[in-house]
Amino acid sequence: MVILGIDPGYATVGYGIIDSTGSNNKVIDYGVITTPKEQKLPARLKHISECVKELIAKHKPNAICVEELFFQSNRKTAIFVAEARGAIILSCMDSDIAMYEYTPLQIKQAITGYGRADKNQIQQMVKVMLGLKSAPKPDDAADALAVALTHAQTNKLAHLFNM
Repeated sequence: MVILGIDPGYATVGYGIIDSTGSNNKVIDYGVITTPKEQKLPARLKHISECVKELIAKHKPNAICVEELFFQSNRKTAIFVAEARGAIILSCMDSDIAMYEYTPLQIKQAITGYGRADKNQIQQMVKVMLGLKSAPKPDDAADALAVALTHAQTNKLAHLFNM
C-alpha cells in the first residue's frame, strides 16, 4: 500500500510517501513544497494545490493522510495554515483516494508510544522505522513521513487482511 503523508503549512508543506507492505515500510519519496514569501496567499494556495495534485498523479497512493491542526498562539498564522490545509484537502478529495486525518497526539503516540514526544524523538523513530541512515530533513518532510507511518501503524491489521 502506497501512503502519502502531508504536514500542512502555507510557506512549507511537508510530504512523505511510503510503501507499507505487511510489517515493512519503505520510503518512496519525501520533501517539501515551498511557496514564495512575496506571493499573496491565493497564489500560494494555488501552488500548493497544484503540487499536491502532481504528487498524487506521480505516485498514485492508495491512501492520503493529513495532519490535523493544533491551536497556535499566532492566530494569523493559524488561519493561513488552516486555509492551506483546506486547499490540500480539496486537492486530495478531487483524486477520489481515501483520505485520513491524524492529530499531532495520535502521530506521536503511533510513532514513539508517547503522546508528548518532542520533534527529535519523532525524527529518530522515523529514521529507525524506515531504515534510514539519518533523520529525514527538513523537519516538515520528517513530520509528513511520520503522518504516513501513523496510518501504516494504525491500519496494520486492515492492510494485512485487505480490509
